[in-house]
Amino acid sequence: MEDQPEEYLLEEQVGHLLRRAYQRHLALFQGIMGEDGPTSMQFATLHTLWRRGPLSQNLLGRMLAMDPPTVKGVVARLMARGLVVRERDPADARLLRVALTPAALAALPGWVERARAVTAATLAPLAREDVARLGAILRRLG
Repeated sequence: MEDQPEEYLLEEQVGHLLRRAYQRHLALFQGIMGEDGPTSMQFATLHTLWRRGPLSQNLLGRMLAMDPPTVKGVVARLMARGLVVRERDPADARLLRVALTPAALAALPGWVERARAVTAATLAPLAREDVARLGAILRRLG
């Protein structure tokens, strides 16, 4: 056999490790939120609207790092569930904003508590100092 390049182990690559961690997180998210709860992207959308108020679909997508087709689909599914509506911007009638419905406003406090439980479950294998370090590292990568 000829000289082989330095071994490349997929299981040790950062992208693979991040994907595995994210898959675990999503499984925890779905399990804790339950069948009737939002998906992780739906929750991110709802929570952003809860904190920021009505937003254009374009700005919402940029804030959540979602491409236009993805945010369009997320908003459409939330509309079908009766959790968001599109409304005209009072300052510019040409602009449509996505806004929460009363049903979403009623459900969000419970979903936020479940989201806290998801975060705790995701980070449970780590020591407290590792959690802080992980957060700092991920913010630098993002």
